Amino acid sequence: MIVESPAKAKTIAGYLGPGYTVEASIGHIRDLPNKETRDKLTDEEKASPWANLGVDLDHDFRPFYVISENKDAHIAKLRKLVRESDELLLATDEDREGEAIAQHLLKALNPKIPYHRMVFHEITKDAIQGSLHQLRTINDQLVEAQEARRVLDRIYGFEISPVLWRKIASGTSAGRVQSVTTRLVVERERERMAFRSAEYWDLTALFDTDRAQDDPRTMGARLVAVDGKRVAQGRDFGADGQLGRADALHLDQAGAAALAAGLTGAAFTVNAIDRKPYRRSPSAPFRTTTLQQEASRKLGFGAQRTMSVAQKLYENGFITYMRTDSVTLSETAVTAARAQVTELYGADYLPDKARTYTSKVKNAQEAHEAIRPSGTTFRTPASTKLSGDEFRLYELIWKRTVASQMKDAIGNSVTIRVGGTASDGRVAEFTCSGKVITFHGFMKAYVEGSDDPDAQLDDQDRRLPDVSEGQALRAAELAAEDHSTKPPARYTEASLVEDLEKREIGRPSTYATFVDTIQQRGYVFKKGTALVPSFLAFSVVGLLEKHFSDLVDYEFTAHMEEDLDRIARGEAERVPWLKNFYFGEGGLKDLISDKLNEIDARETNTFPIAEGIALRVGKYGPYIERYDAEGNSLGRANVPDGTLPDELTPELAEELLARPSGDRDLGTDPATGYQIVAKDGRYGPYVAEVLPEDAPKTGKNAVKPRNASLFKSMDLEAIDLANALRLLALPRVVGVDPESGEEITAQNGRFGPYLRKGEDSRSLSGEEQIFDITLDEALAVYAQPKQFGRRGAAKPPLRAFGEDPETGKPVVAKDGRFGAYVTDGETNVTVPRGTTVEELTVEQAFGMLAEKRAKGPAKKTAKKTAAKKTAAKTTTAKKTAAKKTVAKKSTAAKKSSADKSE
Repeated sequence: MIVESPAKAKTIAGYLGPGYTVEASIGHIRDLPNKETRDKLTDEEKASPWANLGVDLDHDFRPFYVISENKDAHIAKLRKLVRESDELLLATDEDREGEAIAQHLLKALNPKIPYHRMVFHEITKDAIQGSLHQLRTINDQLVEAQEARRVLDRIYGFEISPVLWRKIASGTSAGRVQSVTTRLVVERERERMAFRSAEYWDLTALFDTDRAQDDPRTMGARLVAVDGKRVAQGRDFGADGQLGRADALHLDQAGAAALAAGLTGAAFTVNAIDRKPYRRSPSAPFRTTTLQQEASRKLGFGAQRTMSVAQKLYENGFITYMRTDSVTLSETAVTAARAQVTELYGADYLPDKARTYTSKVKNAQEAHEAIRPSGTTFRTPASTKLSGDEFRLYELIWKRTVASQMKDAIGNSVTIRVGGTASDGRVAEFTCSGKVITFHGFMKAYVEGSDDPDAQLDDQDRRLPDVSEGQALRAAELAAEDHSTKPPARYTEASLVEDLEKREIGRPSTYATFVDTIQQRGYVFKKGTALVPSFLAFSVVGLLEKHFSDLVDYEFTAHMEEDLDRIARGEAERVPWLKNFYFGEGGLKDLISDKLNEIDARETNTFPIAEGIALRVGKYGPYIERYDAEGNSLGRANVPDGTLPDELTPELAEELLARPSGDRDLGTDPATGYQIVAKDGRYGPYVAEVLPEDAPKTGKNAVKPRNASLFKSMDLEAIDLANALRLLALPRVVGVDPESGEEITAQNGRFGPYLRKGEDSRSLSGEEQIFDITLDEALAVYAQPKQFGRRGAAKPPLRAFGEDPETGKPVVAKDGRFGAYVTDGETNVTVPRGTTVEELTVEQAFGMLAEKRAKGPAKKTAKKTAAKKTAAKTTTAKKTAAKKTVAKKSTAAKKSSADKSE
C-alpha cells in the first residue's frame, strides 16, 4: 500500500498487520520539469522549444513529466517493494491531486501485479479495513482535471512572470490564484489610501432607576435622535468623509456640548420597550476554510499553521480528512456526537432529531465528510493525551462537532428608548439594548468567534433594569463623545480566506498555500495579524490590471474553477479548454506578444502621491521623487523601512522631501585632493570620496573610491571633514604584538567595532575605542579568554515570552544581525516589519515559531565538491552501463519518452 506521508504510513501499518507493507510516496513523485530536474529530460525533449516550459503547446499541451527532485532512490525502493508484492493499493488522498499522484505512481512503477485505488476519509482501524472492501479504479476524469490545472498554472506562471522580470524586478512572479489574492490585498489598501475620515459626535448617558432593590439599577444608553431626526453614525458617512444621508443630523463638538449642557438636570422618561424572543442555532461542522478562519480568531493560528497541525491530527488518526468543502456528517458521526451531548450535557440539550447541514459553497466537492473527530465514538480532548497546538486544534474541532448536534440557544432581547427635553426645547432620545439567555443550548459547548474585536459574543448576557413605559429615570452621567470613521480594515488571513471563498476563487483546500506564497514572495507582510501589501505588490498588480486585466479578473478566475469541475465530471475536455485559453481569440499567446513592447516600465513602477510628487519602486526599494512639468527630477527621498502604503500621504511625502538629503560637501582631503561628501544611503549614513571624472575606473591603475559608515553616535548633519577623514582612514593600526610580531588593527565591521590580529578578532565595547585604544589596552584584550560567537558576549534578551506550549522551551526576543527576532533556542523567526518587540503578543510569538517549525528546515544547496563527485560517479556509471546496453538503448529511450508524455 502506498500513501502520501510517512506519518500516515506508520499509523495505517499498525491497523493492517504483517500481511501488508505500507510505504509513503512522500508527496509528488513526478512533476513538470524545473531547473533542478530538467536534466532528466531526454536529449530529444531538451531540444524541444518547450523544454523550459515542460509542456508541448503545439501537440495538445502534452506535458513532459520527470521524476521529482531527490526521488530517484525512493522510486527504486518502491519498485523493489512492488516486485516483492502480489497486489498494489494506491491509497493517496481522495481529491484531484491525490488521484493524479496515484496515476503518476503507476507510470513511475509500471507494476506487473494487480493494482487498485483505495480511498478513505479518516485513519481509524474500522475505516481502513472497511476501505479494503471498496476498492476501485483510478478516476481518469479527476486526473484530467488535475492535469489541466497543473498545465494551465505552468503556462500562466512561465509566460507572465518573465514580463514582470523585465518590467519590474527579477524574482517577481505571477500565478493564477496568487496574483488575484495579491490584488485583493492591494485593493483593500487602495481603499484605505483613498479614505477620508469624518468626525462626528453624540451623547452617552447612564440612567438610574433610583430604586435600591433593583439589580441592576443602571443602564448605559446612547443618543439616537434629536427632535425625531436620527443622529448620524459612522455608517452614514462615505469613504470621502462626507455625510451621505440628508435625513441624518450631523452633530459636531459644539453642537454635542450644547445639547449635553441643555439636558443636564432634565427629566427623562421610558418612552418604549421592545421585547423580542432570541434564538440562535449552532454553526455547521468545520470545513477547510471555516476551520482556518476560526483557528485564526480563537487560537491566533495562520492558515498554513492550521493546515499543518490538522495534517498531523489526520495522519495520526485523530480527525477526518482536513481538505473538504463538505459540512455533512456521516450517520456514524452524528450518532457519536449525539451520544456525547447526552453524556456530557444531559438529554435536555439533545434535539429530538439529528441536525443536518447543507454546503453553501458552489461546486463543493462533497467526497469527504466535514472535519470532525475520527472514529465511531469521539475521544474527548482530555483523553487524547495531545498537547500544544495539536490539543488546541483538536479541542476546537471536537467542540464544534458536538455543538452542531445540540439544541438552539434561546432567550430574550430588549431595546429600551428613553426621552428627555433639553432647556432649549429640543427632544433627545436615547436607546439601550440588552439580552438575557434563558437556555444556553449549544453555547454550553461552543460559541463562534468574531472578526470584530469590539463585538459581543453571543453567549454573553447584557441585563437591563426592570422598567416600564412611562417610568421616570435620572441621568446619573451625561457626556458628549467624539467619534471618527475608520477606513476598511485590512485583511487578516482569516478574512482573506473568507473573501476568496465568497468570490469562489481557487479551491478552499489550497488557500493556506497561496496566503503563505504571497508573503514569501514579498508582496504581503504582516503587521500584527493584518496583511499589508508592499509597494512592490502595487507595481505587480498595477501592471497585471492594466495589461492582463482578464487574468486577474475575479469572475474570470472563479469561472476557471467551474471549468475544472466540468472536466472532473466529464462534461468538458482538457485539450480544447487549454487551446481556447492559450490560442483562442484574445488568448494568452497573442496577449503576451501584443503587450510586451507596449508596457512602460517607468510608468508601471510610478504612483502619483500629489501634484508633482510620485512614489517610484526602484531596484533598491521605494523612493519619493519630485519632478517638474517636463518630468525632470527635482529631488528624491528614500521611503523609510516599515512605512505602510496608507501612511504615505502627500504630507508625509513633503516631509520626506524636505529633510536634508545628506549629500553634503565636507571639503577636500589634503592628502589626495579628492572631494569628501556625507550621504544618507539605503543602509544608513556614510561618508565617501568623490573621484574626478578622469580617474581611471578599470585596469591595473584603477582607483576605487573609499567610503565608511558613520558611527551610531555620529549625526549626519554634524559630521565634519576631520571626523570623515578619520573614518575613511580605517582600519587604524594600533601597534605590533611583541610576541607574535603580528600587526593589530582597530576597525568597524558589520557586527560592530573590533580588533584584528591575523585571524584572531576581538570585539570592542564601543566605537570610539577604534580611535583611542592603545597597544597596551589591545594586548590586555587579547590576554583575556576568547568569547566565541559573532558578537562576543551575548546580549541580554529584549523580552521574555515564557515557555513555548509546543516545545516547553523558553521563548525570548533578541537583537540580531537583521533586526529583532524571536527564538526558543532552536528555531528563530524575524519580528515582522512594522511591528516592534513590545507590540508582539505572547500568542503571536508562539504562533510565529510554530509556523516556522511547520515549514521545516530550509533546503540546502549541495556543495560544489560533492556535486562534482556525484557527477563523476554518474558519468562513470553511464559509460559502464552504455557498454552493456548499447543494443537496448534506443528502445529504452523511446519507452522513457512515451512514459513522460502520458
